[in-house]
Amino acid sequence: MTQHNDDKDKQRSWTERIGQALMGEPQDREELVQVMRDAEKRNLLGPDALAMIEGVLQVSELQVRDIMIPRSQIVFISKDADLKDIYPCVIESSHSRFPVQDPETSQVAGILLAKDLLSYAIGDDTQKFDVKDVMRPAIFVPESKRLNVMLHEFRANRNHMAIVVDEYGSVGGLITIEDVLEQIVGEIEDEHDFEEEAFILQRSDHEYNIKALTDIDDFNEHFGTHYADDDFDTVAGLVINSFGHVPESGETTQIDNFLFEVLRADNRRVHLLRMTLINTTEDA
Repeated sequence: MTQHNDDKDKQRSWTERIGQALMGEPQDREELVQVMRDAEKRNLLGPDALAMIEGVLQVSELQVRDIMIPRSQIVFISKDADLKDIYPCVIESSHSRFPVQDPETSQVAGILLAKDLLSYAIGDDTQKFDVKDVMRPAIFVPESKRLNVMLHEFRANRNHMAIVVDEYGSVGGLITIEDVLEQIVGEIEDEHDFEEEAFILQRSDHEYNIKALTDIDDFNEHFGTHYADDDFDTVAGLVINSFGHVPESGETTQIDNFLFEVLRADNRRVHLLRMTLINTTEDA
């Protein structure tokens, strides 16, 4: 009976501490996070719940510029483009939304949804197609906007994409509601991502998409390499070691005859890589 009462007292004590933390007793964010981590160690919070709580706290501190897709990686559709030019772009990129760019000013004129093209895929009325007739208004936000505010606006306005502009009004990148949510719940797989069990996907004779969490042993077996797993367990570790920092999307690094490009990353980790095999015998 005494042991049972002690356990109840301990649980009540930690429950009270969490309650006090939420009422504002901790002096700063670090103290609040520490209370939550202590609760997780005592099985009062699950690890997934703790990760999401930390993600929520982080979202309130990050700005749009911290996670936006840079302009160099945006797939634009020209405002003057024909369907025969648009369809290959949509198929190759597998995106669902595309910023429409005015070729004369290089400014974003609207957003084209891939699903709005379905009605033109049937029939012979392609001559009547005009991007300006189907594109939707674009939402513009500053790079400095807080992510928690951005998420609220996405939900309130039922938008899924916003164009990020710098202080001069030039396009610096774009951000989606999925980008913000992934800061809280982790990476969200979509219909264009790998199958759950697949980690290495061959795109062509010399190009592969590789999940960053691919085991080094699996990478070695697939490509006949001999990278030691004593230093890193995953391809992410190998790549980050080469960069010397956690890279951003679009950064590249060469390791031996492999060129790695970061396709998807956030400020905490790398998610997806494109690897291109380089023919090192051409100069011989």
